[in-house]
Amino acid sequence: MQALSRRLVQRPLTGEASIYSSSSLRSLYGVSNHLNGTDNRRYSSSLATKGVGHLARKGTGGRSSVSGIVATVFGATGFLGRYLVQQLAKMGSQVLVPFRGSEDSPRHLKLMGDLGQVVPMKFDPRDEDSIKAVMAKANVVINLIGREYETRNFSFEDANHHIAEKLALVAKEHGGIMRYIQVSCLGASASSPSRMLRAKAAAEEAVLNALPEATVMRPATMIGTEDRILNPWSMFVKKYGFLPLIGGGTTKFQPVYVVDVAAAIVAALKDDGSSMGKTYELGGPDVFTTHELAEIMYDMIREWPRYVKLPFPIAKAMAAPRDFMVNKVPFPLPSPQIFNLDQINALTTDTLVSDKALKFQDLDLVPHKLKGYPVEFLIQYRKGGPNFGSTVSEKIPTDFYP
Repeated sequence: MQALSRRLVQRPLTGEASIYSSSSLRSLYGVSNHLNGTDNRRYSSSLATKGVGHLARKGTGGRSSVSGIVATVFGATGFLGRYLVQQLAKMGSQVLVPFRGSEDSPRHLKLMGDLGQVVPMKFDPRDEDSIKAVMAKANVVINLIGREYETRNFSFEDANHHIAEKLALVAKEHGGIMRYIQVSCLGASASSPSRMLRAKAAAEEAVLNALPEATVMRPATMIGTEDRILNPWSMFVKKYGFLPLIGGGTTKFQPVYVVDVAAAIVAALKDDGSSMGKTYELGGPDVFTTHELAEIMYDMIREWPRYVKLPFPIAKAMAAPRDFMVNKVPFPLPSPQIFNLDQINALTTDTLVSDKALKFQDLDLVPHKLKGYPVEFLIQYRKGGPNFGSTVSEKIPTDFYP
């Protein structure tokens, strides 16, 4: 065998030597074409998207496969981003992760994909050349960038509208972007009392003007390990022993499990293009009032519920100083948690999925119910450890017993 290999290296494959062509060598060494996924359908990825057209794909569909998707995910270092990157990477997609902060910001994402498939790239959202560089090799762009409070450097309009508009225009100029997904917010409207929701509505309009085939996702308030609603509530309860119910806790909304939102985005990429140009409202299966969601939180951390009802005018007065000072002091202010003026304004109206909207079911998905696994991360706030307060009777005052 070694002699045969030496002769093949020394002589060109012409004339009689052509019998040692690549096909002959495959038969000689027992190598079949199906190892390259060319003649056996079970080796081609069933996870690759029809919606992104003629992309090359191969493998069995796992993280070492090639799905054909090269996705630039803006905002991947945020809450939703880590779940979306994980779902893209585990099906063999290459994920480009733009980041603007410390190089440590995206490092937890690199472990989610095969070697070299999750690629952090530093960028500046205000620099068009920087945006073009992180989109250069992509065929899919997903924009998750958003902020629920203002800072000295980025206003609501900057973070939620202007950046989204710039990304869409660059993607249009790119010419090779086959799918564009804009993640907005449920309740986004030009008439919303919330500046963030008004900016999100303006971003949707700007993106669809530039790319009419873009898909818009409108998730409701997201629940998960790093969420920005149950975590702040639990920390407030642990520190002060009670929870303020803004507006009396009567506002209705449809919180959704963050993993379901990531799955909806991936499902839109995997379809036959039917989701292009459409808007989906992603709410959970159940409607809660703020008070009812707080009860779920208290039940999971096993504390006796204690509330202080705050009328909207008082809550707004408590939150207003931070918004007033944000651009008037020479240093950054702490991020608002419970008392966020813009979110308090949003709570003045119910935020529910509209009856005629496209939902999870239109993407062949069934969202999780919140009670149970999606909120189990709250056991970290139990004062006596994970096994503290294992019976319901411990929450009943002793004077209730005969």
